[in-house]
Amino acid sequence: MFSLENPVLQRELLVNLRSIRSFVLLFVYQALLGAVVYFAWPQQARLDLTVQPDDAQRLVNLFFLGQYVLASMMAPSFAAGALTLEKEKHTYEMLLASPLWPSSIVMGKLLATLAQLAILIFASLPIVMLCLPLGGVSFYEVLAAYLGLILSVATFGMISVACSSYFSRSSASLVVSYLLILPLVIVGVLSWNVLSFDGELRLWLTLTILPLISFSITGVLFWITSERLMYPPDVGSEGKDVIDIEQEARDAIGLVIQSDQFPDMLFAPAKRDDLMEDGANPVYDKEIRSEIFSQGTLMLRVVIQVSMMLAIPLMAVCLFMMPQYAPWYIAYVLTFNMLVGPVFSAGTVTSERERETLDMLLTTIISPWQILWGKLVAGLRVSSVLTLFLLWPLLLAAAMVSVYWGNFLVILAWLAIVLLTCATTAILALLCSVLFHRTQTSTIATYIGIILLFCGPLAGQYFAETFFPGSEFDYWLRRAGMASPFAAVFQAPLTIEWGPTPPNAIRASVNWQTLGEYFGFTFLLVLAMMIIIMWLFETRWRVAGGGEGDSDL
Repeated sequence: MFSLENPVLQRELLVNLRSIRSFVLLFVYQALLGAVVYFAWPQQARLDLTVQPDDAQRLVNLFFLGQYVLASMMAPSFAAGALTLEKEKHTYEMLLASPLWPSSIVMGKLLATLAQLAILIFASLPIVMLCLPLGGVSFYEVLAAYLGLILSVATFGMISVACSSYFSRSSASLVVSYLLILPLVIVGVLSWNVLSFDGELRLWLTLTILPLISFSITGVLFWITSERLMYPPDVGSEGKDVIDIEQEARDAIGLVIQSDQFPDMLFAPAKRDDLMEDGANPVYDKEIRSEIFSQGTLMLRVVIQVSMMLAIPLMAVCLFMMPQYAPWYIAYVLTFNMLVGPVFSAGTVTSERERETLDMLLTTIISPWQILWGKLVAGLRVSSVLTLFLLWPLLLAAAMVSVYWGNFLVILAWLAIVLLTCATTAILALLCSVLFHRTQTSTIATYIGIILLFCGPLAGQYFAETFFPGSEFDYWLRRAGMASPFAAVFQAPLTIEWGPTPPNAIRASVNWQTLGEYFGFTFLLVLAMMIIIMWLFETRWRVAGGGEGDSDL
């Protein structure tokens, strides 16, 4: 009942592993890893392993780290909806009322999630084994790397399942899971690179310290999640928690959101207790006051506290102590918006269809532009305000540190990049919400699109610089980098002067041409997405008469 005969595990495995998505994901995952090894394989007709062992080691490290990042980022997409999907499907109450122990439910959900990822991980073993004859890496190091990968993915899966027990929506659980897992992924990548010079030490740490940390985190979260299912909070209609916003604010530990005070009112306004003004957009008013915060402010408080906890050391080091690394702090702000932005926009249209209220909305006198404008601005307002909270340290540094006083245009460029990124993520999420029929599908598709658009060019550029330096392939990937805000930020470095002599000065020129290409491309992309959204909404939703008769995607 707990493991092999667990009905939750059997049901999840049958449903998930037999789906077309599993086969497509396995094919794409294998094809991507195979392409990396194929293009990075040494091109010499005769390879001297005693002369170039570093090339083989670099290839294996790139292969493993790429797989580590991919598997770590996929873990929340599988596990963050383990319990929230039960709530969204209105089956959560029946699951709690079943004779299954809560620990059996949690174990079944966790093992079903890890089974899908384990298939992807073990299926890549034959590919990495092809790299062993190149030398530079031993068989035991590969086994240790895969052990560390499996332990990390298991820990990330348990973190996501635990988050799934605290929220009623998969999108909220997904973004909190990403925020908690992202620092651990960064620490793992940095630790692997730092210890690359000593394979024996890395092997010893992987076999001793990492299992202890992984088992400790997984065990504690497993116990907490099981206890939460054993003694669940007050469950009301359709398996949803009964939440009183005022009571939640009084009982909150740490950050408290006051909707009637500045700046909380910017992203969490109080519920309306009077009539709307003439000419006001009812869709926007409903979204910003009721829809986004209908399940409480727990997700919002966790996001703010985790993001600020990570921002404080980065702010101190990158903005004040070592200003030459200020672009890295802006990169952190962009990463935060990548994770948070889609949450408030990816379900704006799909949620109407899931609640079967889209037909009623389309039969009102509200125009399609007002509907889309209200939903877009409501989500964009919350994500932008949360993102701009992280830019206050930059403005403070610009006012207090003399290094920034001569870089006014660079700071303006950074602010423009962040604002344009906020608009891009929100509009892309709205596009996916109009295009797809389910909120979970829309959210995952948005994250995939953002990663391909923002991080894909950088990953391709790093791969080309490592294995094809100076080639035409490298040149075109550099040109494709104009789609990434991360590349644009690092094209605008600070000019730092501590004295008249060259050793005391860092003079860097801003690549305004590349910045102009980024702004132009992103503006045209945003405009094109808005046109497509209007066209899809008119033809697919309004003309088709809503979504109840359409097939699910």
